[in-house]
Amino acid sequence: MAGAEESKAHHNQINDVHHSRKPKSKTRPICICLALTGLILLLIIIIIVILAFTVFKPKRPTTTINSLTLQAFNFKLNPLPLEIHLNVTLDVNILVKNPNKVAFRYTNTSASLKFKDQVIGNVPIPPGKIKRDGSTPLNLTLTVMADRLLADPDLYSVLLGSGSLPLSTSTRIKGRVRILKLFNVHVVSDSACDLKISVQSRSIEQQTCQYKTKV
Repeated sequence: MAGAEESKAHHNQINDVHHSRKPKSKTRPICICLALTGLILLLIIIIIVILAFTVFKPKRPTTTINSLTLQAFNFKLNPLPLEIHLNVTLDVNILVKNPNKVAFRYTNTSASLKFKDQVIGNVPIPPGKIKRDGSTPLNLTLTVMADRLLADPDLYSVLLGSGSLPLSTSTRIKGRVRILKLFNVHVVSDSACDLKISVQSRSIEQQTCQYKTKV
């Protein structure tokens, strides 16, 4: 009887050990699978970060004024009573270049014409999209709002003193590039030109342009 009981006890001990090992054999593949999944996700994140800072690193779109021409300039001075009749129209050709490997989308904006710091002309620029490594020309026509210009008391002394009309144009293109369909990078590209229009020759006698881009 003692031998049979010892044999039974030994058999139960073996079964207990066998049962205690089963959960370990099930959890091990799960742990391996989770570890591999985590490693793959980490590698994907590393690849995305590398691409975001190398191939898809955001670059600044640029706005360049290709040409600025005087389409119309009508000036008439009546001495008594003192009156100035003035009509100025400028054609501005702008090139917006996108050096990124993804498309650049820009929103509603405008170009303006100024006398000193006062806006005397404005033209809207509708939203658009520039493909990767592409460029888009914008042909704008800026016309002086005569009532705003003639209301400036300095206009008369400037015209009569120098014989030229100093104006400035400014254009701002605002938009974004979407990197890997995950990150939005906002961009603002500005262009500005200072010019002088000769009253006598009715032509642009001096022109200086500057460009600036912010990311």
